[in-house]
Amino acid sequence: MGLSPAGPLAYAWDPMGAKEIRFEPKDIPLKDDVRVLGEILGEVLKVQGGEALFEAVESVRSCARRRREGDLRAEEDLRTFLGTLPINLAEEVVRAFSAYFSLTNMAERVHRIRRRLAYLRPGSPPQAGGFLAVLQRLKDRGVGIDAVRDLLSRMQVIPVFTAHPTESIRRTILVKEQRIARALVDRIDPAAILPTEDAAALARIREEIAAGWQTEEHRGVRPDVTDEAEHVIFYLLNVIYRVVPPFYEQLADALRAVYGGGANEGLPCPIVRFGSWVGGDMDGNPNAGPETIRETLRRQREAILDRYRGEVLEMAHHLTQSSSRVEIDATIGERIEAYRKQFASAYEAIPAAHREMPYRCLLHLIAARLEATERRDGAGYPGPGDFTSDLEAIAESLGAHRGTQAGLFRVERLLRRVLTFGFHLATLDVREDARVHRAVVGKLLGRRDFPSLPPADRARRIAEALDRGGGLRNAGDDPEVERTLESLRAVGQCLTAHGKEAIGPYIISMAQGKDDALAILLLARWAGLADERGAVPLDIAPLFETVADMEAAPETIREMLQDPRYRAHLEGRGGRQIVMLGYSDSGKESGIAASRWALYESQLAIERVTREEGAELRLFHGRGGTISRGGSKPREAILANPPGESDECLRLTEQGEMIFAKYGLRGIATRTLELLCGGVLEAVLAPEGRLASDPGWSEAMGRIAAEGRAAYRALIYEDPDFFTYFRKATPIDVIERLRIGSRPPSRRASRGIEDLRAIPWVFAWIQSRHLLPGWYGVGSGLEAAVEKFGIDVLRAMRLGWRFFATLLSDVEFVLASADMPIARAYADLAGDVAERTFRRIETEFALTRRWVLEIRDGKELLDAEPVLQRSIRLRNPYVDPMSFLQVELLRRWRDGGRRDPALEQALFSTVKGIARGMQHTG
Repeated sequence: MGLSPAGPLAYAWDPMGAKEIRFEPKDIPLKDDVRVLGEILGEVLKVQGGEALFEAVESVRSCARRRREGDLRAEEDLRTFLGTLPINLAEEVVRAFSAYFSLTNMAERVHRIRRRLAYLRPGSPPQAGGFLAVLQRLKDRGVGIDAVRDLLSRMQVIPVFTAHPTESIRRTILVKEQRIARALVDRIDPAAILPTEDAAALARIREEIAAGWQTEEHRGVRPDVTDEAEHVIFYLLNVIYRVVPPFYEQLADALRAVYGGGANEGLPCPIVRFGSWVGGDMDGNPNAGPETIRETLRRQREAILDRYRGEVLEMAHHLTQSSSRVEIDATIGERIEAYRKQFASAYEAIPAAHREMPYRCLLHLIAARLEATERRDGAGYPGPGDFTSDLEAIAESLGAHRGTQAGLFRVERLLRRVLTFGFHLATLDVREDARVHRAVVGKLLGRRDFPSLPPADRARRIAEALDRGGGLRNAGDDPEVERTLESLRAVGQCLTAHGKEAIGPYIISMAQGKDDALAILLLARWAGLADERGAVPLDIAPLFETVADMEAAPETIREMLQDPRYRAHLEGRGGRQIVMLGYSDSGKESGIAASRWALYESQLAIERVTREEGAELRLFHGRGGTISRGGSKPREAILANPPGESDECLRLTEQGEMIFAKYGLRGIATRTLELLCGGVLEAVLAPEGRLASDPGWSEAMGRIAAEGRAAYRALIYEDPDFFTYFRKATPIDVIERLRIGSRPPSRRASRGIEDLRAIPWVFAWIQSRHLLPGWYGVGSGLEAAVEKFGIDVLRAMRLGWRFFATLLSDVEFVLASADMPIARAYADLAGDVAERTFRRIETEFALTRRWVLEIRDGKELLDAEPVLQRSIRLRNPYVDPMSFLQVELLRRWRDGGRRDPALEQALFSTVKGIARGMQHTG
C-alpha cells in the first residue's frame, strides 16, 4: 500500500488548499503568511534534515489529508508508514509538524494584530469588546460620562500569573518565536515596506527557524521556582511594561471620541495591576517556601528598578531644554541642589555642557538615586512615592512651560508605569493547603489528632489560643512546622523590605470552615508577623475548590465574618474580604456543567452574605487555561458571572501557555487588557442578561448540573475500570515524566484520580483527543432538562441568559476540538476495558453534540463561529499524524517496560507537538 508521491513543500505546508475551506478577503494575508512560513520551513528541513526527512514529512502530510478527505484506506496506510519509521526519523517528523504549528500559531496571533489595526483606521467600525465599542454601547443606553469616570476611579483589574506546569515550550524557544513575530509584524503592511526590508525580515525569520531546529526542545532538568519566576518577569518587563501606557492612551482616546473633549482628562491610575503566584505558591510544591518568597521579590525589585533607571537615562537624552531658552520651575533646581550633595560623584560625571540643562541634569541624579535604591543604600528612594514625586515635578514644570510637545508625553508614560509596578513589579500571593495549617497548628497545640477534629472544635481551640496569647510552643525539629512559620516570617520581612503592595492575599487551598482562616491569624502571631497590637498585615483569602465546598462557602464566610476575632482582623484590613473560587478542581470532581453552576450560585450567595454582614467582597477567579478548567473568552467569561458589588474588581489567574497566548505579543496583550477592562465596564454599567430572567431557568440549569454531575461521576469515579482506562488510553505516564514545571503532578502520593492535579488530568485528555473533562455529562444533563422543561425553554435560556449561552458556546468549542475516531486509536491501548468504556464515552459525546446543536438550532459545530471552525479544520490533518505516532510509540514504550530513553524522548516530542497543534495543554 503505497502513499501518495511527495508534492512541492510549499503546498505541503499550506493546508489552505482544502476545497471545503473558504477565506474571506480580510483573512487572505493570514493565508499568505502561513504559505511563506511553510516555504521557509521546507527550505530549512531540506538543509537540516535532508531529503529523507523532507520526503517522510510530505508523505505523512499527504496521507493525513487523504484520510480527512474520506479516503477509506488512508488511515491504514498512514499507520503502517508511521509504524515502520526508525525512531530517530519519527522524532524528526514530529518536530517538523510541531515547528509548523508554532509558526501557524504565531501567524494567527500576528493576524489578530493586523485585524486590530484595521479597526483603528478612519471610517472602520469599532472592534467588538474594545473601548470604543463598549463606551458607545454604554452611551446609547444612557450611561453618562460621570458614571463611567466614577467606575474607572474605583475599578481594578488584576491578572495574576501562575506557574502551573502547563507551559510545554521552553523559554529559549519562546524568545525565538517572539523574534519571528516581530519580523511578521514588520511585514504586516506590504505597501509600507521596501523590497530590501521585506527580504531582511524574511532572512531573520529563516535564521530563527533554523536556529530553533538546532536547539533542543526538551529541558535537560526540571525547571525550579527561580526559572519560573524569570519566565514571568520576562513577560512583565518585555511586553506588559511596554503596553501599560498605550493601554491608558487608547482608553483616553475612546473616552474623548464617545463623550467629547475633557472626558479623557485626568484618568485614574492604576486601573490595571499585576500579581504572581511564582515563588509564593507552596500548595503541594515542596520546592516553594520562605527562600523562594524572599528571592522572587528581591529579583522582581532588582528587575523593575533596573528598567526604571534605563528609561530615566534614555529620557535624559530627550529632555535637553536649556534654562536660557525656556523657563523651568524652581523646584527642579532645588532638587538638583539637594541631590548634588547626596550624589556628588554622579553630579561630577555630568558633562559641564549638560549642567545648563536642568531636566537632563536632574534625570541623571534620579538615575543615581535609583541605583542607590537597588543597592539598598540609605540615600536611595524609601519607596516609589518619592520617585513619583520627582517625576511629577518634571511633568508639572514641562506642562507649565510649553513642554507638552517637548517631552511631557515621555514623563507621563513613565509615571503610569511606576504607579502600576511600584518597586515590586508584581504582587506576590502566598498559598498553602488548609490541611498543612491544621497539621502544624495541631503539633504546636500538642494535639496530633487536631486535623481529625470537627471544624467547630478546631475553631474553638484556635480561638482559645488567640485569646490567651503567649509564646510559641516548642514542636521540636519538625520540618513542616518550621517551613510554615518561616514562610510567614519571610512574608513579614518582604512587607518591610518591599512595601505593603509587594505581598498579596494569603490563599488557603481547600478551605472548609472558619477555623482555616483563624489558623492563619494564630500562625502569623506565633511567627512574629503580627504587630504589637496583634494585628496581622495580611488579607486572608479562603479558596473553595470542590462543588461541596462551594455550596458550603456562604455559610463558611458568614461564620468567619461573625467571629469577633476574625472580624477585628478584617476591620483592620479596611473591611475587605477576598474569596477565591477554584474552577479546576470543581470541574475535575463534578464535570463542567455542575462546576459552572456551583460557581454561579456560590457567587450570588457569597455576595448576599457579605452584604448582609457589612463587609466588602472581592472575588478572585481561579481560572485555568482550558475550558474544562474555567478558561473562556475574556469578555464572555466576565459577563457570564452573576452581577454583584464585587464586579468592579476583577482578579483572575492567568496560567501556563495562556500567558504566552494572551500576553506574549504587545498588540495581543493590549487587546487582552482592553477586553478585561471593557468587560468590567459592561458588567457594572450594562448588566442586562447576567441574571436568569425566569425562575424556571435556574431550575432547568439545576437539573442540567445535577444530571450532568451524576453521569460524569458514574463514569469517572464509580466505574471500577475507568482508572485503568485513563492510565492506558492517555499518555499520562509520559506527561508525569515531562520536565515542565517545579510542582509534582499530584498533590500527594497519587492514590488515583482524586489526588491527581487538574492540570495533568486535562492535559492527558487533550493529548488523546478525547477532551473528555470539557463536555462529558453535559449531554445527559441537557437531555434531562429538555424532557422536563422542553427544548423551547433551553433555547430561550441561550438567547436571554449570558451564563447559559457561554456554557453552551464553551462546550461546543470543546466538542469541535475533540476527535472520536482518533480517540478510538488511543482507546485500543486500554486492552480489555477499552470497548465498553469507549462505547460509553462515544454515546455521551453524540448525545452532547446533538443537544448543543438542537438548542442552538445549528447544523454543524461552530457553524456560527467560522473563524474557529476553520482553524480547527485546518489543524486537524496535521495533528492526526502526531496522534497516530504517539499511539504507536506508547505501545512500544510500554511493551518495553518504559525503559527505552529514545522512545521516551520521541514521546516527549509528540506531547509538545500535539500541544502546539491543539493550542492547549492543561
